[in-house]
Parts: sequence; C-alpha cells; structure tokens
Amino acid sequence: MTVLNSKIPDGPLSEKWTNHKNSLKLVSPANKKKLDIIMIGTGVAGAAAAASLGEMGYNVKVFCYQDSPRRAHSVAAQGGINAAKNYRNDNDSVYRLFYDMIKGGDFRAREANVYRDAEVSNAVIDQLVAQGVPFAREYGGDLTTRSFGGVQVSRTFYAQGQTGQQVLLGSYNALKRQEAKGTVKMYPRRQMLEIVKIDGKARGIVCRNLINGEIERYSAHAVVLASGGYGTIYFLSTLAVNSSGAAAYAAYKKGAFFANPSFIQIHPSCIPQLNDYQSKLTLMSESLRNDGRVWVPKGKGDKRHPNEISAEERDYYLERRYPAFGNLVPRDIASRAAKERCDAGFGVGETGYAVYLDFSDAIKAQGKKTIKNKYGNLFDLYNKITGEDPYTQPMKIYPAGHYTMGGLWVDYNLMTTVPGLYAIGEANFSDHGANRLGASSLMQGSCDGYFILPYTIGDYLADEINTGKISTDTTEFDLAEKEVKNKIDNLMSIKGNTSAHTFHKKLGKIMWDYCGMARNENGLLKGLEEVTKLEEEFYKDLKITGDTKTINQSLERALRLAASFEISRLLIRDALNRKESCGAHFREEYQTPEGEALRNDEDYSYVAVWEYTGDGKEPKLHKEQLVYENVKVTQRSYK
Repeated sequence: MTVLNSKIPDGPLSEKWTNHKNSLKLVSPANKKKLDIIMIGTGVAGAAAAASLGEMGYNVKVFCYQDSPRRAHSVAAQGGINAAKNYRNDNDSVYRLFYDMIKGGDFRAREANVYRDAEVSNAVIDQLVAQGVPFAREYGGDLTTRSFGGVQVSRTFYAQGQTGQQVLLGSYNALKRQEAKGTVKMYPRRQMLEIVKIDGKARGIVCRNLINGEIERYSAHAVVLASGGYGTIYFLSTLAVNSSGAAAYAAYKKGAFFANPSFIQIHPSCIPQLNDYQSKLTLMSESLRNDGRVWVPKGKGDKRHPNEISAEERDYYLERRYPAFGNLVPRDIASRAAKERCDAGFGVGETGYAVYLDFSDAIKAQGKKTIKNKYGNLFDLYNKITGEDPYTQPMKIYPAGHYTMGGLWVDYNLMTTVPGLYAIGEANFSDHGANRLGASSLMQGSCDGYFILPYTIGDYLADEINTGKISTDTTEFDLAEKEVKNKIDNLMSIKGNTSAHTFHKKLGKIMWDYCGMARNENGLLKGLEEVTKLEEEFYKDLKITGDTKTINQSLERALRLAASFEISRLLIRDALNRKESCGAHFREEYQTPEGEALRNDEDYSYVAVWEYTGDGKEPKLHKEQLVYENVKVTQRSYK
C-alpha cells in the first residue's frame, strides 16, 4: 500500500529549500554519463529541465507530439512571469509573493512548495535575461514590470503580449545547444501512450510514431512528465487543441496518484465564442486589465453600440465590488463576477454572454502609442479574430477554461508515487492550490525546470549508477506494447458513424454545463451520468478514418479523448467530494451572503489525492493534510 510522504523538510520556512538541497545525494559528472532520463513535453518546464539536465551531463531523451519543441503550448502564455525582485521599490519581497500565491490559491496549497517557488523566482529572471529573453525595459535600460491580478505590487516581467513565446525560445535555444553537444536527443511527433514499470520503478515509455504509425519503446533510469494540463476536457478552451491530460492519466493508471482534479482555472478575459465551428478560444492577457476597465451597461439587454453608452450608464462592476483591487482581482473572482452579470441579463454581444474591456480612458490619459507599445500584438490579434478595433471601441470578453491547478501528486522532490516518475510544471498539482495567480505559470515551469528538478532528481539517480542500461527487451515492455496495440485495435475496430471531434464537443458541453464555473450536487451527479452515457456511445459509434500505418489525426484524437472521459469522471467525483467552495471550485451550495466562495477549513483543508483501483472501480481517496505555520488562514477578501 502506498503511503503519502510529502518529504517536506523540517526547519524555518525560509531555510527549508537551502537545507534540503544540502541533504540531497549527488551524482558525479562521470556517473551522470551512465544515466538516461526521458522527458515528456517541451514547454517551458520540459525544455528548461531537459536543457539543464543535458548541461549537467545526463543523457536526455526528449519527446513531443509537435514537429518542433518550440511549438509547445507555452508559446500561448501572454502576460508575463512573476519574480520578487522589487525593482519598483514597492515593498515587494519573497514573502509577499509567497503570501499572494497562498491567498490567491484560497489556502489550498502547500506552504513549503509555494515559498520555494517565490524564493527561486529571482534566479529565473536572471537565467532568462542571460539567455537573451527580450523583456520590456525602461528608457534607461532597466527591466520594467507591471501588475497582475490578486496583488498590489508590480512584479510581473513581460515581453509585450508574447512572454511565453520569448521564454520558450530561450529554453528552446538552450535545448538545441545540448542537442548539438549530444547530451539531448529529440524525438518529435511522438504520442506517449504508456509508462513502463519494472520492479515498481518507472523505466521507460511506449509511444506511437505519428508519422509512420510505428509503436516504439524507450527506456531510461527516470521518466519526467512535463506534458501540461487537461483543460481541453471543456473542448472550447484557451489551450492548443492537441493538448490533453492523456500522458498524466496513463501515469495515474500505472500507480501515480492524482491530486485535486476539480481545481481548474477559468480565465476571465477570452474572446467569446463566435460560432459553432470553433475548436478553441483565444486568450486576451490578464495584463490588459492594468489599463482596461471592465464594465456592462446598467440597463438589462442594452444592445446599443458601447460608444453610445455614457459613463453614467455603465457599471464598472469589479471596481464597484472590489475597490482595493479593482479590475485586477484574481481570475476566479473576475470570472464568476462576469458570469453573474451575464446570467442576470446585463451581458453584451449577440449572445449576451460577454462583458466589455474598455481602453478609452487609458488611451486618453497615456496616448495610443503608449498603449500600443504595451499591448500592440494583443490588440492586433483581437482585431484579426473579431474584425473590431479595440483602439476605438471596447473589447468583448468572457471566461473560458484555461489552466489546471490539479495534476499528478508529487512530493517536495517533484516525484510522483511511482519511484523514478516525476511530474513538473502544469502536469503536477503542487504550487497553486485552488486558483493560480496570473504570471505564476511561467514562473513555476521555469523554477521546476531550471532550478528544482535538476537538484532533486539526483537524489534518486544516485542509487541508479550501478544499474546499467535499461533493456527494452523485457516482459514489462512486451506487455506495455501489447496493451497499446490492443487499445488502438479496439478503437479502430468500432467503425461507427461519429468522429472523435464530435464526441469531444459533446463532452465539453457536459463538463462546462455541470462542472464549469459553478457547480452543485445535482448538476455534478447529472454530469457524471451524462459523461458515462457519452463514453458508452463513444465505444459503440466512434468513426476513425484512415489506418494505423501513417499519419492519422483521427486516431490521435480518439486516443486523447478516451483518456479525457476518465479524467472528466475523476474531476466530477473530486468536485462532489469537496463540499465547500474554494478558489475556482465554486459549489453553489457553499457561498457567503455576498456570493463569494465559502471554504470549510475544518473538514477540507487537505489535498484530495486519488488512487486508481482498476477499470470500472471507484478510485480511492487519500488526504494530505495542509498545515499552515507561517500564514493566518482567513476568508479571502479583495475589497
């Protein structure tokens, strides 16, 4: 039986990480050359970790489903990356960044992990600047920062509205350098389908070559999942359409526990759905709310052009409700506020499910050139998609699925419950609690990849230096490959009439309607029933065109969707279990008189950790109690 051991070090919070590093085992440079590491995913976390491990001398095998690592979804991060540099002299500090993240996550994250991120964040900025990431600067050359939601300081470093792309290019360059040196070998266009365990340890993977359809085996002394989150269960989300939690779910079925699956972030500022043919939605960075003001008409059903609605007829509802933070409240609060206004009949646009994000006051005060320098590429993107000019009229925005705080459970070393299997970045659960603050995703991924995993993985690998090369010619690899082929053959043999794309769209609607921004017990039970029915239909009426011996995106989608059904059920079960509201998990039965999330700290101050017990069986719930010794747990207030 697996027992949860978070391995959080003893001692003062500010000394835990330093003391822990000093206690970790080391691997000598000569012995690193004997050890292989598999990296799944090449986003900010995966590329940073692979480049760092390669630089240290390990042999790293890197897998991604894209044709190039630089196409990983981290390119879509827009607004910035946090660090406690205090360049603005606004009394920021490591502790303030730590506290803002703990409070923003509604007191449902580990103190030790969050503090470590805040502590390491400053080194990340130094690393990225050294790599040439073109962060915005003041006229005199100093790095500049801006604010993000849920904070009252300016700690977010940015590269206009394309910070994720620039940060990823920095790690990509480092990765390519190691590839040229021979420490990293790239395997693009692979879909990881199975984790291989030998004697209880993660020893490799089985994947499908997306070009020729071959089923391939790869071995290593440790496997790292940097495969991102599972937000595409909503179908329409800000994620790349091929993003999924399938890799994490494969690990879950092999014994890696899954933590807090119901904690999914809904981003408040996305371009609303324009038609029924869309496969994704587009993010409009939270940074826009530094200068943009969110409002709806004071009159219900007001269909006038926004420029015809006077200031006196506008309800700047975030500024009205949350005067201390205004438009920069945390994402879960801003999203629910937009939903409440639209549900009450004050929404705008053709569907009534949008609110305005208005820059007219900022343009008058600062000038169009200044606003363009800050947000020009985002304004161009909005104009290209909608045909409307945000310089002359307000943007229309509405919340959409964006990020998963839940993920594979990991200890302080970022290892899952499977020895030798690690999860970093969005693939794990460890740093954001029930709601992630803006600009903390790039921060966590970079911290994990550059400055945490490279230290902690050595503690495990120090005992593997005499293991020798791991053979793929074993019974365990044979069985894993057989399972993968059987799964593919079963899907191909259905020969129904409905595409995986259509099934995914139906699943997304179920999840959004019953387990989206607002949830209640009856809806969750209904959603669980509907997901199960849809999955049964999927296995009876799925249509996959083409064959298995070449490029087949229909098959790729079906394999991802098969995992999404199971993740969706796990998510709903977790939401049913957590009879409270916290952060992005909002149960309508549990709210304050003002409509805010009402936590139940006495009964639910824990990480809900789920163990796979077999197909068709209920997962087993474990609880990691959350202990707060350095912050006072209070009801969140941004008023």
